[in-house]
Amino acid sequence: MIVDCAVYRDGHRTEGPEDLSDALEEARAAGGFVWIGLYEPSEREFDLVTEEFRLHPLAVEDALKAHQRPKLDVYDDSLFMVLKPVMYEPESDTVTAGEVMVFIGDGFVVTVRHGEVQPLAAVRHRLEEDPEMLAKGPTAVLYAISDATVDHYLEVATELQTDLEELEAEVFQPERGGTRHTASRIYNFKRQILEFRRATVPLTVPLTRLSGTGALGVGVPFVHEKARPFFRDVYDHLARVNESVEGLDRLVSDILSAHLAQMSVRQNDDMRKISAWAAMAAVPTMIAGVYGMNFDHMPELHWLWSYPAVIVLMGALEVLLYRTFKDRGWL
Repeated sequence: MIVDCAVYRDGHRTEGPEDLSDALEEARAAGGFVWIGLYEPSEREFDLVTEEFRLHPLAVEDALKAHQRPKLDVYDDSLFMVLKPVMYEPESDTVTAGEVMVFIGDGFVVTVRHGEVQPLAAVRHRLEEDPEMLAKGPTAVLYAISDATVDHYLEVATELQTDLEELEAEVFQPERGGTRHTASRIYNFKRQILEFRRATVPLTVPLTRLSGTGALGVGVPFVHEKARPFFRDVYDHLARVNESVEGLDRLVSDILSAHLAQMSVRQNDDMRKISAWAAMAAVPTMIAGVYGMNFDHMPELHWLWSYPAVIVLMGALEVLLYRTFKDRGWL
């Protein structure tokens, strides 16, 4: 469905013709551009936009089917960029990714959004409040969407860092670190970080090209050269995000290894305790077994104090074993 459609001249929104072809011609004649926003359009709904703006069929196919990696494709009549905004739910430790596709060309911008993550209305409203930036044309829209997406990455990375610190504290608490659900929670957290990386890491190459820092510093068509410093700033923010995500991934792996090591040590402690109690039970069992064989010619068989002496001997040996195991940390 078409969420919004507007013509912009000199950085200001104006009421243009309802017909897309007329709106495009009017915008180009006035040195402005048309910005059409769509949300999960059907193939039929997108046909008119494709025809009027001469969008490449491969890019159209990607925009309709979604499930794309962040990328930047250059075609004869347009530039096509895919971004994956993310949202983090602290209650469920879940990272959800959406998709935003941006077409820019001569006098037009087409944005296609999939998923509930990061509506573009806020970006459009912020741009409309800054006519000087909006007057720079479709490049300004592409920059604003990229900047908003990466800035939200920073917020998500901070939230993940906070929750990971809480998880780390839980793991290293003796009374809670051994719960059976801890390992599954750590593994789930690692999967969410992986989902986050799928959105942030592939975006490095497109922003490198847009900032002009790629091979030979070649510019990208439909992107003004003066916009390179702005995209370079977004690229710097993305680099910080990727460093943070990489650190989170390593830390989660270390926490999982530490938790498994803790569980192994705790199991060894349990085995030592079981072995110690078994050894303590074996001594009286052995003595009682010897005296329970009912031999006729057995030493000390007819002693008057044999029974209490054996009981005292058993008790003394048990105390000796208990103190020995206790000193060695087995009990």
